[in-house]
Amino acid sequence: MRWIKTPDPRTTRNKPATKIDMEMLAQDVKNYPDAYQYERAKRFGVSTQGINHALKRLDVTYKKKPASSKGQRRRAAYLPEKN
Repeated sequence: MRWIKTPDPRTTRNKPATKIDMEMLAQDVKNYPDAYQYERAKRFGVSTQGINHALKRLDVTYKKKPASSKGQRRRAAYLPEKN
């Protein structure tokens, strides 16, 4: 019945992320820059997709060296400074 009242899909959430502490995740990225998302998910007790979304919210990107091949592991994480 909800689709009759609001036929448009919802694009935003009305509540904040509650399970992952963003400060702890930022500290984890600094402590373990080469960690995979499934390793972080295991440490935080959440899903890998949850870690993926949280890292996007923190604006964390992984940089590779230009000379490295695509098959090698990520070298460093970039966490932007908040002004």
